Amino acid sequence: MRYVYAVCRPLPGPLHADLTGVGGTPPRQLAHEGLVAVLSPVPARDFGLEPLRAHLEDLDWLAETARAHQHVIGALAAVTCPLPLRLATVFRDDSGVRAMLESENARLRRILDRIDGHVEWGVKVWLHADAGGLASAGSSRPRGAPASGRDYLRRRREQRTAGEEAAARAEVFARRLHAELARSAAASRQHPPQSPALADAGGGLNILNTAYLVPRSEAEEFLERIGRTEGSQPGLRVEVTGPWAAYSFTDDPASTDESASTDESGSKDDSGSTDRPAAGGGARKGAEGG
Repeated sequence: MRYVYAVCRPLPGPLHADLTGVGGTPPRQLAHEGLVAVLSPVPARDFGLEPLRAHLEDLDWLAETARAHQHVIGALAAVTCPLPLRLATVFRDDSGVRAMLESENARLRRILDRIDGHVEWGVKVWLHADAGGLASAGSSRPRGAPASGRDYLRRRREQRTAGEEAAARAEVFARRLHAELARSAAASRQHPPQSPALADAGGGLNILNTAYLVPRSEAEEFLERIGRTEGSQPGLRVEVTGPWAAYSFTDDPASTDESASTDESGSKDDSGSTDRPAAGGGARKGAEGG
C-alpha cells in the first residue's frame, strides 16, 4: 500500500537520502499531471482497512505514526510549500495515487496556489490558573482561615467575581489580538479552545486557539506584533508555535469562507484508500504531544 504524506509542486531536487517516514521507510516522489505526491510503501497488515481501524485506537501507535508523518512534512516545508494530507491517508498502489492526483488536480492546484510562499503560525492565549483568584475559587478551601461561615461565603463570592472579571478581560484581549493578527495574515482559522486535559499542568484556561497563514517574507513583522503584547495583560500568556506547513489551510479556497473554522475529514472506501485527500492537522498535534 501507499502512505501519502503530502502533495506539492515538482521539487527542485530529490528528497534527502537520510529522510525516513512511517515505519522507517524512506519516502519517494510520484509525479503525475504536474503535481507530486510524496509517499512511502506500507504493509497492508498495518494499513488495510480493518488493521488501520484497530491501530487508530492505539495511542502509542498514533503518536509514533504522527511523529514520522510530521518529520516528512517538516522536511518538505524546508524546501517547498506542501499540502499536508491527513494522518494515515493510504491507497492500494501507485495507480490509486495517480488517480487521486488526476481527479483532484484542479482543487489541489487551487490550494497550492493559496499556500505558495506562506507558512502557518499557531497562536494561543492562556489565562493563568491563579489569575483573578481562579485557582482558589475552584478549591474547596480559600487561603487563610475564615472567621465564620459568613466570611467563608463572602470570600468565595469575591473570588468568583474576580475570576469572572479576569476571564472577561482575557476574552477582550484575545479578540483584539486576533483581529490585529488576522489583518496582517493572508488567512486565519479559529480552532476550538484546547481541552484542559491536554494542556500542561498549571497551563490555565485556553482563551484563544488560532492559526494564521503568513507570507514567509512577513514572518518577522508578524512575530513582532505578537511580541509587543508580551506582559501587557497580567495573568495572560501568549504562546506561539511554528512555522508549520499550512495544516489549517488545506481546504479549497474556491468553496470555503476564509474566516471559517476547519473541520475536514477524508472518507475511506473498503480498500482503505481515501476518496478525497484532507487536511492533516491531527498529525501536527500528535507530533507535538497534544
